[in-house]
Amino acid sequence: YEARKYGVFSAMPSVTAKRKCPHLIFTPPRFEAYKKVSSQIREIFHHYTDLVEPLSLDEAFLDVTENKRKLPSATLIAKEIREKIFEKTELTASAGVSVNKFLAKVASDMNKPNGIFVIKPKEAEAFVEQLSIDKFFGVGKVTARKFHKLGVFNGGDLKKMEQRELIRLFGKSGAYYYNIARAIDRRAVEPNRIRKSIGAEDTFAKDKVGLIELKRELSEIVDIVFARMKRSGASGKTVTVKVKYNDFEQITRSKTYSRFIREKAMILSAANELLEADNLLIKPVRLLGVTVSGLHFDGAQGPFQMELEFDYV
Repeated sequence: YEARKYGVFSAMPSVTAKRKCPHLIFTPPRFEAYKKVSSQIREIFHHYTDLVEPLSLDEAFLDVTENKRKLPSATLIAKEIREKIFEKTELTASAGVSVNKFLAKVASDMNKPNGIFVIKPKEAEAFVEQLSIDKFFGVGKVTARKFHKLGVFNGGDLKKMEQRELIRLFGKSGAYYYNIARAIDRRAVEPNRIRKSIGAEDTFAKDKVGLIELKRELSEIVDIVFARMKRSGASGKTVTVKVKYNDFEQITRSKTYSRFIREKAMILSAANELLEADNLLIKPVRLLGVTVSGLHFDGAQGPFQMELEFDYV
């Protein structure tokens, strides 16, 4: 957060971050430590409810409509959980409290890095009307630019659009946009959400242009993907390669097999084939990624990401 005033944000290439903030300090990641703390925080969550749906390593939805502690208010639960997280880990946490997942997620971003934001039911629709379209959960940068071209800059503008028109422009997401403009989100918190894909990607400090160089990078990315698949006991049917160019245009190409893929060589072969196809390397490449989807987990439905900032419904 200290670096943000210099224009440094997450997922930014390190060379860009260093240029914006020359005295920036880089530290190596410690994923085992993160997983340990994530597990500790999960335990705290489960003292209050079993309806915990992970979003990432440090974020999850909690449904506390009926909670184990019999506390009368989700806001009180959020306050107590934040205190317990600090007692256990010495880490601060932010929380969003509201009546559905969309509102809770948006609320969780309002008072970071160490606060609570509550959107009450009677305030929900008015809050969404004034909310910038760029801050809508589920609206990325590309979609936000598309909305801007349509003259949609906030929830009030979005609310004026017909559902049929939104579906025509955005496909099945159009119905979602129509509803959230009215603060409606009927999705339940899903504690047993099954992982749908396993992937990895790399943002390069310097743009890559040659096929040989990119294939070398691709091989390293596939190594990571395959290691994650082995840890999860997963195999998959579809291999997808993502390419983001230096002008931020992004393209994906996929190949689906009739049987489940369990061999790293097969994933790499498919990824290389996709990289070579359709003139993908027509511009310098900023980011390269590989994902395996259509997953099957050995033995059962398989593991899912239990990963934790927390939002309340």
